[in-house]
Amino acid sequence: MFQALRSFLSGPSGAESGVFPTAIHAAAESHTGKVRTENEDVVYLHVDGPTHSACAFALVADGMGGSQGGKRASEVAARTIAQMFGNGNGSPANALRKAFEAASKEIYREALRDKSLEGMGTTCVALAVRDSSAWAAWVGDSRLYLIRDKRMFQMTEDHSVVQQMVRDGLLTSAEASEHDERNVLTRALGSKKTVAVSVWDEPFPVRPGDRFLLCSDGLHDVVPEDDILSIASNPGVEFSCAALVDAANKRGGPDNVSAILVEIGEG
Repeated sequence: MFQALRSFLSGPSGAESGVFPTAIHAAAESHTGKVRTENEDVVYLHVDGPTHSACAFALVADGMGGSQGGKRASEVAARTIAQMFGNGNGSPANALRKAFEAASKEIYREALRDKSLEGMGTTCVALAVRDSSAWAAWVGDSRLYLIRDKRMFQMTEDHSVVQQMVRDGLLTSAEASEHDERNVLTRALGSKKTVAVSVWDEPFPVRPGDRFLLCSDGLHDVVPEDDILSIASNPGVEFSCAALVDAANKRGGPDNVSAILVEIGEG
């Protein structure tokens, strides 16, 4: 799915067209929601914008396994992945994969050491932007969207039972969005000894004006995609990000909800 989408979106990056992204504007929001008593989501955002280039690293992790285990799993994931990617050598894709795998192993080991954490795990989606290219990695159903030219594209594919049914031709995408088992995952960090991490192995060309949205299922399960696009396209990433979380809560806020917006600028 994503390879076809990459081909559709491919074209000259900002750098190739002579317009180099020299600024990144970003914001992050996370809320417990209206039903849960504790927020098991974790968001991480780092942006750096030197004179002639810009870089950002963003991550959303949605923990599971009870209030204690879920929160611990997402915290371990965010800390480990951000630290390892920041210190990583080699290609960004390889650094992301190794960081996700290391986080999964650490969560799994902690659950073995502490019986109160047994069964904990977390979804995770991460985005890295360097100059005119982006890379992403994910496990589970936390998502990455691209907003470009007033359209929104889902740039990740959920690791879930219903998504597998869609791939097998047993459900349509519309049916999957309403299915009772849409939140049953086939992969999560830390839930098993090893995990298969989905990664963009090739850089994705970014353009000035692009906005990337990272979010947990507390947003995309509750707010229709047309509404997400409309809200996320508003001026000001801080306002838009807060409004996305507010939209989920206005629809009952049945789960923790987290969102990060990363906008590619020209200076």
